Amino acid sequence: MQVMQILKDKGELPVITVTPETNLADVANLLSSKRIGAVVVTSDGRDVVGILSERDIVREVARRGSACLTMLAGDVMTREIKCCAPTDSTDAVMERMTEGRFRHMPVRDKGEMIGVISIGDVVKARLAELHMEKEALTGMIMGN
Repeated sequence: MQVMQILKDKGELPVITVTPETNLADVANLLSSKRIGAVVVTSDGRDVVGILSERDIVREVARRGSACLTMLAGDVMTREIKCCAPTDSTDAVMERMTEGRFRHMPVRDKGEMIGVISIGDVVKARLAELHMEKEALTGMIMGN
């Protein structure tokens, strides 16, 4: 299965983004209200400059205390972002996420961000794929 199928299955959900100038308290509230684990940091909605996750915020709170909540997303975000393409396979993406120890990956096509997938999205797609393969093999064995 390819990343484009995952995006298609997710539907037309908007990518939740913040600007580098958004403070961490507002990012934490957004993550909580949207029930998501990360936001893409972008100045224009298309060019990914960073990603900010719950883990990043917790790490800063542990280091600096609650005073860090006035810090800006641009100060805390992960800057070295791994992106994938719509034509990448779920296996390749899962491998990159596992090796890099991250759970969210922006999807870029022709230089623009078109979506974000999570490790949960990838695992769900892979499980569906395995289920279909099992059903096909069972059908072949049973002569259906």
